[in-house]
Amino acid sequence: MTEPKKFPSLHLGVHATCAVTATLLAGGAAHAAFADETYLNGGAVTKLPEVQVKETSGETLAAPKFNTPLIDTPQTITVISQEIFDQQAATNLRDILRNSPGITFQAGEGGNPAGDQMTIRGFSARTDMFVDGVRDLGGYARDSFNLEQVEIAKGPSSSTAGRGSTGGSVNLVTKTPQAAASRGATAAIGTDNHRRATADINQPIGDDKAVRLNLMMTDAGVPGRDVVENTSWGLAPSFAFGLGRPTKLIFSWQRLEQDNVPDYGMPRQVYAYNPPVPASNWYGLKARDYEKIEQDLLTAIVEHDNGKGFALRNLTRLGRTHRDSIITAPRFNAGSTTVIRRSDWKSRDQADEIFANQTHVDLDVVLGKINHGIAAGVEFSREKQINHNRVENPATVLPTTDVYAPNPNDPYNGNITRDGAYNRGQADSVALYLFDNIFAGQRWQVNVGARYDFIDADYKTVDAAGAVTPYARKEDAFSTRLGVTYKPTGNSSIYAGYANSFNPSGEDLILFSRGTDLSQIAPEATDSYEIGAKWSAFDDRLALAFALFRSEKTNARTPGVNPNDPPTVLAGKERVDGIEFSLAGDLTRAWTVFAGFALMDSKIVSSNTAGLAGQEFGLTPRTTFNLWTTYELPFGLTLGGGAQYMDSVFRNTSVNAEAIPSYWLFNAMLAYPFNDRLSLQLNATNLLDETYIDRVGGGHHIPGPARQVILSARFNF
Repeated sequence: MTEPKKFPSLHLGVHATCAVTATLLAGGAAHAAFADETYLNGGAVTKLPEVQVKETSGETLAAPKFNTPLIDTPQTITVISQEIFDQQAATNLRDILRNSPGITFQAGEGGNPAGDQMTIRGFSARTDMFVDGVRDLGGYARDSFNLEQVEIAKGPSSSTAGRGSTGGSVNLVTKTPQAAASRGATAAIGTDNHRRATADINQPIGDDKAVRLNLMMTDAGVPGRDVVENTSWGLAPSFAFGLGRPTKLIFSWQRLEQDNVPDYGMPRQVYAYNPPVPASNWYGLKARDYEKIEQDLLTAIVEHDNGKGFALRNLTRLGRTHRDSIITAPRFNAGSTTVIRRSDWKSRDQADEIFANQTHVDLDVVLGKINHGIAAGVEFSREKQINHNRVENPATVLPTTDVYAPNPNDPYNGNITRDGAYNRGQADSVALYLFDNIFAGQRWQVNVGARYDFIDADYKTVDAAGAVTPYARKEDAFSTRLGVTYKPTGNSSIYAGYANSFNPSGEDLILFSRGTDLSQIAPEATDSYEIGAKWSAFDDRLALAFALFRSEKTNARTPGVNPNDPPTVLAGKERVDGIEFSLAGDLTRAWTVFAGFALMDSKIVSSNTAGLAGQEFGLTPRTTFNLWTTYELPFGLTLGGGAQYMDSVFRNTSVNAEAIPSYWLFNAMLAYPFNDRLSLQLNATNLLDETYIDRVGGGHHIPGPARQVILSARFNF
C-alpha cells in the first residue's frame, strides 16, 4: 500500500501549491515538475522550460478510509492545503472553509455553543468536524497553526464518518514529524491591533526519528467590531520513530488556550434600520462578557506497511475541550426598537471529552483475475459532555443601552456562579466497516462499502436541588456506499455514487432539549446520489471536477399532528439538488488557481408545519463562488487575489423567513522572497470594506470583518 502523504511544507514555492493539489487529484507524483510540460496559454498549447519542484505529493487523502486517489473517488472532496491558507493569511477554520463552495456559517445560540458552526450543502455540520479522523465536538474557534491541510467530504457519508455527516464532514489534518529538517517562523502585524507569531520546527534525530514543534501566539482585534478581541496561544510537539521503516510510531500533544472578548453581534432587526446602525456596535458588558477555551489532544499512532500490499494503522486519542463563557445576546426591551437590554446572557461552563481507538487495515489482493483494494477497520469511542448551569447573583437590574450608541463600559456589580444544576451526557460507540475498491479491467472500478454503528447513549439532567431525570437510548445503524467509476483515460474519470447517513437524536450527546424528550425519537435518514467527472489535465498540473448531486432526508423531524402522535414524528421530507464545479492547479508555470462554484436548490418537500412545504432551507444559498489565484513575476514578486460570493439566504427554515442579503468579498496579496531565509507578505482582506452579515443566530447576527491589512515576515533558519 502507498502511505497517505501530506502536502509539502510551507517552503514550497507559491506556484507549486496548486500543482500539488492537481497531482493529488491525479494520484501521481510531482518529482519531475514542469519538465517539458504543456500549459494553456491564451487558448494555445505552449511548452515551458524545465523547472524542478523539490517536493512530491502522495496519492490519497490523509483520512485512511479514502484509500483511492481522489480522481477515482466517486464523491466530491475538497483538499485545502496549508500553502493556500498561508497565502491568504487565514488563521481560523471559518476563513479556510471559505475556499470551498456550498458552506455557510452560523452564530452560537442558547442551545448551541459559539464557535465553529456551519452547514454543508444545506444540512448542519456542527458535530461533523474531525481531527485526524477523530470526532471533535467542542464549541470553539479552531486555529490553523498546527494544520497540514483541511479535507471536506461532501454528501452523506456515515459509512466513513459515522453518525451525522448529512451534508458532509470536515477533517483537520495535523502536522507530524518528517524525515527532512525544516525550521520556520512567521511574525505578523496588522490593522485592528493584529499581532501573531508562529513557529514550525522539524528536526530529524538519527536516521529514523524526528521531533516537530509548532507554536502560536495571537493577540488581535476584529476589523470593524468594537471591543471584540481574540487572544490565544498554542503548543503542539510531536515525536516520530521509525521514519522510512516498515513500522512507524507517532506521539503528539496539542494544547490550545483562548481568552477572548466574545461577540454575539447585533439584534437581527437593525440591518434594515434607517439611519443605519453602525456595524461596529457591540452591546455586551466588558465587565461581564468573556470566553475562555482550554483544549488538550493527546494522540498515539502506530503504522506498519510491509510494502507488499498490507498496511495496518492504529490511532488512540484522548481529548478534552473546556469552554467557559458568558456572552450578552442583544435583545430589545419589550415595546422598544432602540433600547437594548442586557438581561439575556448565554452561559457555557461545558467540558467535552473523548477517548477513541481506531484500527484500520489496507490490503491489496487479487481474487481470480480481479484486483481488490480492501480497507477494513474497527472503532471504539467514549464521549462525555457536562454543562453546568449558572445564575446571576444578586438579581440586579442590568443597565440598558442605546442601539445607536451602546456603552460597553457600563458598570456591572452582579456575580454569575454555578447553582448546582447540570446536564451530563455520555455515548459509547462501536463501529465496524469494510470497503472494497474493485478494479474491473483497465477502465472500470467499483467501490462498495458498509459500516455498522452501535451507540449506547445516556443523559441526565440534575436540577439545583439535586433531583435527577435520566434519559437513555441505544441505536444501531447500517450505512452503505456504492460507486462506479469509468476511466476514459488514465487521468480522467466519470462516476456515479450513492451513500447514506443517519442522524440519531443524541448526535450531540443531548437527549433532552427545549422541553422535548429526544430519547424517544429514532434517527433521521438521508440518501445522497451524485454523478460527476474529474480530469487531471496538462500532465497532472490542473485538476477539474464537476458533480451533479441530490441529498434527500427521507424522514425529517416534524411536529406530530394526529391525536396519538408524540410531539415529534419522523414524517417530513427535505431535499437539496445541486451542481458543483472546482478548478485547482497551474494554468502556466507562474499562474495558479484554486476555485469553486456551487448551485443549490433546497426544498422542504413535506412537513406537518402549516405552510412550510415548498419553502427553502435556512442558511442555504442558491449560489456560492470562491476564487484564489496567484501569479509569480519573473523577478520573484508574487501577486495574489481572490473573490468570494455568498448568495442571499433565509435566516431559518420557516414561513416568510427573513432574508439575509448576498455579498461579494475581494482579497489581495503581495509576496516577495528576499532570499532563502526571509520573505515578506502583504495581505488585504475585504478590500472594498463591504458591510455584510457573516453569521446568523436565532435573534441576532454577527457582521463580517471589515477591511484589514496584515504584513507578515517569514523566516527560515
